[in-house]
Amino acid sequence: MKTLKDIPCGQIVKVKNLSGEKALKRRIMDMGITKGTDLFVRKIAPLGDPIEINVRGYELTIRKEDANIIEVESAV
Repeated sequence: MKTLKDIPCGQIVKVKNLSGEKALKRRIMDMGITKGTDLFVRKIAPLGDPIEINVRGYELTIRKEDANIIEVESAV
C-alpha cells in the first residue's frame, strides 16, 4: 500500500482509497481529494511536512499525517 506521504516531488498519482476516521475522510473529500482524482506532488517541505499538491486545478497544502491516509497508485 503506497500513500501520498511516500510519493516524491514531481510525481503524478491517482487516488485509490481514503482510510481513517469518518470526520477526517470527510474533510479530505471536501478539499476535492476523492477516489480516482489525479494529484501532482508539487513541493515537499525540507523536513517533509507539509506537502503541496495540485488537485483539480488548485494548489493545496496538507500535513504529512493527513497524506498518510490517502492511498495512491501510479497515474500512468
